[in-house]
Amino acid sequence: MTLRTLSILLLLLWPALAAAQSVFAAASLSSALSEIATHYEGMRLSVASSSTLAKQIAAGAPADIYFSANAEWMDYLQTRQHIEQDTRVDLLGNALVVIAPREEPFSVRWTRDFDFASAFAGRLALGNPDHVPAGQYARQALEALGWWPALKTRTAPAPDVRAALVYVERGECAVGLVYATDAAQSDRVITIATVPDSLHRPIVYPAAIVKGRASVQTRSLLAFFSSEPAADIFRKHGFTFLGDQRVQR
Repeated sequence: MTLRTLSILLLLLWPALAAAQSVFAAASLSSALSEIATHYEGMRLSVASSSTLAKQIAAGAPADIYFSANAEWMDYLQTRQHIEQDTRVDLLGNALVVIAPREEPFSVRWTRDFDFASAFAGRLALGNPDHVPAGQYARQALEALGWWPALKTRTAPAPDVRAALVYVERGECAVGLVYATDAAQSDRVITIATVPDSLHRPIVYPAAIVKGRASVQTRSLLAFFSSEPAADIFRKHGFTFLGDQRVQR
């Protein structure tokens, strides 16, 4: 048995001897982290919008690790000294896509002269751009092309990106802007196009230990998120694995 294999086994076995570790994670991470939880005994998962979870942690919610869908909400906690700064790591990347019900496909051209608002009838589902990362990325892309003014009154802001997906699945909205990883989870929608990443800020998922929760067990769990077994699961769910990229801020 190699040292690397032994280290991985120890990471997997250690939680059995410890209290459950609470992970507050962005809704888009739900499927991947739920699978990881089946391999890592003692991990307790709470998912919601990154903004909702950050505010809960700031208010004293008992989280051990925060796993955000953007840097801004991690910054929100860091500037308020609610995370252990030296544990912050950028782990994952994602892409933004346009989705529609399977029976209603259409085409998109990523140029300013394309009339996206006239390409479909009905409403556009997206995470609430006031605070949901997926919605913020979506608005950035629409603004970059000058499409936002014609669309903002037709949007259906959702409390998180999974809810935006559901709006399209149910036919409540004709189009949605969601993460590629969420679209891939559904057989009721079709991916129309991938939004060029040049139109929005980089989609990065940072994780960190919450202030005062840096136990051996919590550090082991965060380390596991950077391990190859976890990376394989994240990749299977469509994420780009960034590896152990320490962030100095």
